[in-house]
Amino acid sequence: MKKIDAKYLMEMGYSEGKALGIALQIVTEESREGIGKELKAVLKTPEDYVEDKTWSRLAKALIGPIDETIALREVPLPYDIKGKEWIEEGALNQINTAMRLPVAKAGALMPDAHQGYGLPIGGVLATENTIIPYAVGVDIGCRMCLSIFDVPLSVLEERKDDLKKILIRNTAFGKETFKPKYRKDHEVLAHDLFDETELLRGLKHKAEAQIGSSGGGNHFVEFGVVELTDAENEFGLTPGKYFSLLSHSGSRGLGATIANHYTKLAMKACKLPQEAKHLAWLDLNTEAGQEYWLAMNLAGDYASACHHQIHERVAVGLRARVTARVENHHNFAWKETGPDGKEWIVHRKGATPAGEGVLGVIPGSMTAPGFIVRGKGSILSLNSASHGAGRQMSRTKAKKTLDPNEVAKHLKDAGVEVIGSGLDEAPMAYKNINDVMEAQKDLVDVLGTFTPKIVRMCGDNRFREVD
Repeated sequence: MKKIDAKYLMEMGYSEGKALGIALQIVTEESREGIGKELKAVLKTPEDYVEDKTWSRLAKALIGPIDETIALREVPLPYDIKGKEWIEEGALNQINTAMRLPVAKAGALMPDAHQGYGLPIGGVLATENTIIPYAVGVDIGCRMCLSIFDVPLSVLEERKDDLKKILIRNTAFGKETFKPKYRKDHEVLAHDLFDETELLRGLKHKAEAQIGSSGGGNHFVEFGVVELTDAENEFGLTPGKYFSLLSHSGSRGLGATIANHYTKLAMKACKLPQEAKHLAWLDLNTEAGQEYWLAMNLAGDYASACHHQIHERVAVGLRARVTARVENHHNFAWKETGPDGKEWIVHRKGATPAGEGVLGVIPGSMTAPGFIVRGKGSILSLNSASHGAGRQMSRTKAKKTLDPNEVAKHLKDAGVEVIGSGLDEAPMAYKNINDVMEAQKDLVDVLGTFTPKIVRMCGDNRFREVD
């Protein structure tokens, strides 16, 4: 029998690698006449030998990894859409891809929608027993929190510099954090979940350092005027104008790390075509799925704690009392009953819960009013509404095209003072909030408005002299 070695096999057509090594091992174990012919046969049609006792390993190595890419539906499921005329093509393409997922049950697109990663911002997606980390978003549990204080409106003019100081001293943005001696404890930091997984154990220190602070980007804390117009409001307040504080932020580094970690796990477990890869899901019956669900809820509680500490700090600075509060979140997933009577996982990425009677705040821009709303419970829109005005201009385009002098004049004309921020958050970068609200008038009732007057965001230090 002719000696069969690596050179011989490579001349036969085998390539260097795993299959060649397995073939040599078989030759050693099964040395016999005719084995060369069998090696040629396996090389030619390995699929015929996958179940063969002798040749199975070699056949599978020659075939290579079986393509496990999950096929999408050929046609997207129908979905509700509001304000389509203002929604960019990229966001429409993303929701169409999401509605082709085999796990999709229903979806909706809000009028503030714009392109994001995976599910568009302003997108709502319902699945069954599956959770999609990137359909929740990176800033898990990001939310709005509005407090009405027992302070006269006159302070907005009479104590303007004091109010700026209160914002600067009692808020922290982006990479800023409070010095250890000024940090406040919170019961969420003692949650048992921080000891449940290696990931969360490693994040506890970061959570402790960032508690009570806000993120960068479009996150803000601002003083302004609430005008209640609904006499039947849930706060027991008479219609009129009130001094208020509105904040927008999320779960900081805790939520971002959770999102990225479990998205990677989902993408390993759930291989999707390139255009849908960020919509990989975790089965809630798996350990990873359950871990993410619990971690997501922890991040949501943490985001809420951050807002409460912001408002508590400001209340102390004002020497004031909160008389009413509205808080709602987005970038989250909820267990809700679908019209088929089954439990659905409803992902709202940059969309506000608007079930019947549910209160929320939908902000505009620095110079446009936000709206205090009560949900109507639209089944078609999956009990959702927009989470803001929505961008009409990317951050890059805003920085390249907007004139700083024109933006400054616009802010001055509107009577708005800004601490920090940049051109990417200029009012012109956002859609007209009144158009957005008109497009979703069948989703929410308006109880009142919030008009910003003194705004703090993450940005430059031009106003630090008021310290």
